[in-house]
Amino acid sequence: MSRLLVFQHVAAEPLGTLDRLIRRRGHRIRFANFERQPDFEPNVDRYRGLVVLGGPMNVEDQAQRPHLKTELRAIERMLEQGKPVLGICLGAQLLAHVLGAPVRRHEAPEIGWYSLRTTPAGREDAVLSPLGDVSPVFQWHRYRFEVPREATHLASTAGCEQQAFRYGENAYGFQFHLEMDEALIERWLRNPAYREELAELGGLDPARADAEAIRLATREHIAGMQTRADAVFNRFLDLVGRPQRRITLPSREWV
Repeated sequence: MSRLLVFQHVAAEPLGTLDRLIRRRGHRIRFANFERQPDFEPNVDRYRGLVVLGGPMNVEDQAQRPHLKTELRAIERMLEQGKPVLGICLGAQLLAHVLGAPVRRHEAPEIGWYSLRTTPAGREDAVLSPLGDVSPVFQWHRYRFEVPREATHLASTAGCEQQAFRYGENAYGFQFHLEMDEALIERWLRNPAYREELAELGGLDPARADAEAIRLATREHIAGMQTRADAVFNRFLDLVGRPQRRITLPSREWV
């Protein structure tokens, strides 16, 4: 039975629908909840894969949140060992940062439903291809990553070109949230901190900062996204337990 390590930053951002898929595979999950255990030091050698979830903090917050440095070192170690890594939102930004790519505040937050367009490489990708050419996905981010130099660009939206990448054969960064279900989206819409971000978007794009509009779009799109997300996540989980090929990473410019 393989063991997977999951980095969780806040209770509001869990594994979502990915949780049941991992457990259905028979994998054991070890959660590192840095909100509860900020000093946790994981021994990544004991695990066959890593999932890094989202959170309200950012890569630049390392001085105030030293656990981010711990996470960066752990991601680096997993990559060096050739083990599967999946970064979601903040997790994707941390993965990009380890690979030497800048992470910057985006011109305008993306909150709610957006059309994701895959690149030619994304449409052929072993993991991401179930999304097809264009697919509605749920977003909630204010920062974005640049695609790392040696990575493959997989997807974009009209307002944010850098939405997904693959590094090597089994490390993926997704800026969007495929793990959402309707209950989790509602939880975010009712969370005071998240509502502040939604209000911030209102000053830039009032039409998108409407919680009721997001709820309506969720009812329209959530079932289709979950079907495609299950296929994407299952293909990522297919990578767990495969023979590992160690790789040499770029110089540690992020340190």
